[in-house]
Amino acid sequence: MPFCVQCGSKVADDDAFCAQCGARQDIAGRAKTDKPKKDDVGGLSPRTASILCYAPWLGWIVSIIVLASQRFRGDRMTRFHAFQGLYLFALYFISDEFLPQIFMFSHPSRIIAKMVALALVGVGVLMMVKTSQGETFHLPVLGELADKSVSEQR
Repeated sequence: MPFCVQCGSKVADDDAFCAQCGARQDIAGRAKTDKPKKDDVGGLSPRTASILCYAPWLGWIVSIIVLASQRFRGDRMTRFHAFQGLYLFALYFISDEFLPQIFMFSHPSRIIAKMVALALVGVGVLMMVKTSQGETFHLPVLGELADKSVSEQR
């Protein structure tokens, strides 16, 4: 029994669409195997991959794996979430590592820098919730950058 080209679920030999995710199946070019492809990222569904791209402190690793994976090469939404999660982490990293150095001599400013970093972690959690509910939320500036990055990849 073959597997879905999009989500990796089992599909029948003659199914034109996946019953799990609704993706169109390539019946003619489908390999008749009982195992999914090796580059299936451990059976990670596009929705789960999108959610994990926003995980605080670890989302950047998932984002890089998604962007490097052959499985998600044609999945525009998952790649959008991967880019947006990567840019969100970069913003968090800059605010957490460099802002305290800039405001080294002013104690209240260091507190503000830490609050900005904490707020960005909160945004990451919010994005995980929105993505898990099936919503695609474009963050200001970062969403536009992610859209451009996905468009340039094609």
